[in-house]
Amino acid sequence: MDIATYNVNSIKARLHAVTDWLKDKNPDIACLQEIKTVDEDFPREAIEALGYNVITHGQKSYNGVAILSKLPFEETRTGLPGDDSDEQARYLEAVVNGAKGPVRVASIYLPNGNPVMDEDGNFHTKYTYKLAWLERLRAHAASLLPFEEPLILAGDYNVIPTDQDTHDPIAWAGDALFRPETHAAFNALKWLGLTSAYEAKDGRPHEYTFWDYQAGAWPKNNGIRIDHLLCSAQAADRLQSVRIDKYVRGKEKPSDHVPFVGTFDL
Repeated sequence: MDIATYNVNSIKARLHAVTDWLKDKNPDIACLQEIKTVDEDFPREAIEALGYNVITHGQKSYNGVAILSKLPFEETRTGLPGDDSDEQARYLEAVVNGAKGPVRVASIYLPNGNPVMDEDGNFHTKYTYKLAWLERLRAHAASLLPFEEPLILAGDYNVIPTDQDTHDPIAWAGDALFRPETHAAFNALKWLGLTSAYEAKDGRPHEYTFWDYQAGAWPKNNGIRIDHLLCSAQAADRLQSVRIDKYVRGKEKPSDHVPFVGTFDL
């Protein structure tokens, strides 16, 4: 079973890229981020025509997540628990029945968090929101692990894990994606017992999932790795391989992210 995460940077603007990739690679489950549309305007017909069931948690012009699955959805959850006032569409969860039992997946679009500091030299509310969101995710993941089922938390985490996950660590120093507070919160999530699929099955330095549109980042390979699959022990035990579909970035009018895919024996 191939399970992918892909920040599409507007499903309407990138529908051609998404459907071409789905036809080419045919993943069993694809978790999309930054769909940037309300649910009723998501182009589900074009994707359902390729054999996918579709659920969305959309928001006008910003954010938004979706899950596409070749298998029927048995259970769904919209929104990340822990803050009833949070109106940003950043979390969607579903359970499907694989050949070997239930599989739980989530599509995650973690806040960027910049700017880090406000004019008074304190943490900006955007950065405190990012850290609080990560803590909510940690708490929710902790509540899911006792189910002892394959769990894959897939998404654009807006976290650069290490120096080897960027072309230029100095350039990213102080950025919300690379601050020590961000690393501490991300590591606290992993320390629950979650395994990073990339680190488990590849781990090569300077392999990226995002290249900015500016300053020739793509042809220069000035990228960062911020799209991750975090796996419960039951999913990690069945993880066979991973890949980054970098070729998608060279297509016409691409997203600035590319799909990251894990293959599981599920």
